[in-house]
Amino acid sequence: MTAPLAARRIDRVSTKQRLGPDAQVDDKALLISPADPTRTDPFLLLSEDWFSEPGFEWHPHRGLETVTTVLDGVLEHGDNLGNAGALEPGDVQWMTAGRGIIHRELAFRNEHAHTLQLWLNLPARHKMAATRYQDLLAARRPRITLPGVVVDVISGTVAGITGPALNHHPVQGALVTLEPGTAYRLPVPASHRAFAYVVEGAVSVAGRRVRAGQTAWSDPVRGAADAPLPLAAGDGHSPARVLVFSGRPLREPIAMGGPFVMNRRTEITQAFADFHAGRFGPVPRQARLKYDR
Repeated sequence: MTAPLAARRIDRVSTKQRLGPDAQVDDKALLISPADPTRTDPFLLLSEDWFSEPGFEWHPHRGLETVTTVLDGVLEHGDNLGNAGALEPGDVQWMTAGRGIIHRELAFRNEHAHTLQLWLNLPARHKMAATRYQDLLAARRPRITLPGVVVDVISGTVAGITGPALNHHPVQGALVTLEPGTAYRLPVPASHRAFAYVVEGAVSVAGRRVRAGQTAWSDPVRGAADAPLPLAAGDGHSPARVLVFSGRPLREPIAMGGPFVMNRRTEITQAFADFHAGRFGPVPRQARLKYDR
C-alpha cells in the first residue's frame, strides 16, 4: 500500500539579519544562522553577499558542501584542483569540499557579484570524500513549466524531473517562480526538513504569508511518503521567486570551526593542522580570469 500524502505546516519563520560591510564584502546578510544547527539539519548556514573587491580570496574548506547561487553580477571562481570559471545570474555552483579544498570566489573584474551561499552538511561517512566542483548553469537546468509557474530544478527529482546536481546525501533544490495569483504544490519527501527563502515578492507558504527576505521552515512529517509544500503568490504586478531546499536530517554530532565542519572538535583541530601542514595542497597562484561578456 502506498503511504498517503501529508499536509506540511510551517514551524517557524525567520527574517534575514543585515550584517553590513566587512573586510571582504560590501554588504552581508545572514539568512540561516549556524547558531543551532540541530534545528536546521542538514543545512548549516545561508548567507547573502554583495561584493566587488576583494571578495573571498584563497581559503580552505573540509567536511561540507557549498551551494552558491548568483543573483546578480558575475562570480569568478577557482580552486587548487585547477577548476576556474565565471558564473552569471541564475547559475549555481555546487562545491564538495570533502577531505579538503582551497578555493576563491571573487567579483569578475572586481565589478560586482551578488550571491546566496548555502552550507550543506555531509554525512560522517562522506566527510572525507573526494573534492568536486559542479557548475549548474541556468541555461542547461531542466524546468517544469505550468500556467503561471516555472520550477527550475537544481537538485533531486521534482514531479519526475531530475536536476543536474550529484549528491552525497539526498537533497532537493528548486527555484520556483510564481506569477501573481498563481499557486503550486511543490512535491517534497515527508522525511525531509524543508526551507523556503523568498527572494522576491510575497508568498503564502503552507498557508503562512512570507515576504522577501524571510525564510519559512517545515520540519519532517511522520507517517507519509510525500508531504507537498503549498506555495501561492499574492495579487500584484510582479512575479514572486522562492528558493526551496529540502533534505533528510543527518542527526549526527556537528563540530564547526571556521571553514571546517566535522563531527568532533578533535577533527576540527586536525583539519587546521592538515591545512597548515600543506596537506590540502599548495595555495594556487592562478591569474585572474580574462572573460568577455
